[in-house]
Amino acid sequence: MGAGAGTSTGGGTSTGASTGTGGGAGTSTGTSAGTDTGATPGAGTASGAGTGTGTGAGGPAGLRDFYENPAVPVASGDARSRRQARLLAAALDRPGALVLDVGCGDGTAAAVAGPILAGHRIVGVDWSHDALRRARPRMSHVVRGEVDGGGLPFTDGCADAVLFSEVIEHLVDPDRAVDELRRVLRPGGHLMLSTPNLAAWYNRALLLAGRQPVFSEVSLRGIHGRPGTEVVGHLRLFTARALRSFLRSAGFEDVRVSAAPFHGVPRGLRLIDRAACAVPSAASILLAHARRG
Repeated sequence: MGAGAGTSTGGGTSTGASTGTGGGAGTSTGTSAGTDTGATPGAGTASGAGTGTGTGAGGPAGLRDFYENPAVPVASGDARSRRQARLLAAALDRPGALVLDVGCGDGTAAAVAGPILAGHRIVGVDWSHDALRRARPRMSHVVRGEVDGGGLPFTDGCADAVLFSEVIEHLVDPDRAVDELRRVLRPGGHLMLSTPNLAAWYNRALLLAGRQPVFSEVSLRGIHGRPGTEVVGHLRLFTARALRSFLRSAGFEDVRVSAAPFHGVPRGLRLIDRAACAVPSAASILLAHARRG
């Protein structure tokens, strides 16, 4: 959906490619991760490989260029960011936890979540140079990294939690990405993942009418057959049931799925969209909370 994927929080509805795909690297963006964050020496220098969270190592050049385009939306909906941050704040059992915001995008989601996660260290990770450049003023620590290819520049089991917001829908290889997130989490560490819901209440109606569902795309050049005006690069879409099954198969436990509204819903339908959050399987945005087994 749009914006944010990377933003850590997400994107447009999804979170825009650029965000989710992460920021590619900034030259100095990663330096602050440092040893203090558990990054391996030199990680974060920005020199890192840039395959990014969005396309994967050696991913299609067209996708990489798409996600580095500054015109691609990277802002996330604040409601989703706040809900996700509150869930994580309630789950963390001690102060000073290391939280990796993988796919931080331009940092707007982290800025929203920051006050709720006060007392914890949040490190933004992205492969998009442009996204990291914009995130730097909003986050005290940012580092260039990828979930495919060379992997994230962090040691095994270093993180207490990972935020992976509006990113997975942009990935060519989500299996490898989730394996990498599991690697950097400590045993019992928390994964907070958000993604658009293929089975959102309005998508069910659109499919009955023979229309393309919102959040889905058939081209990087334009919108075809669905509402909306922005191309955001979605490759994978989940239902609540599919998301639970996917995370369990990747070795995560205690998978719980809740919901958030989508800020792109027309104003006249927003009350319905908020009400739909009571039934995650029909809501706009899926929020998954799982622990590393």
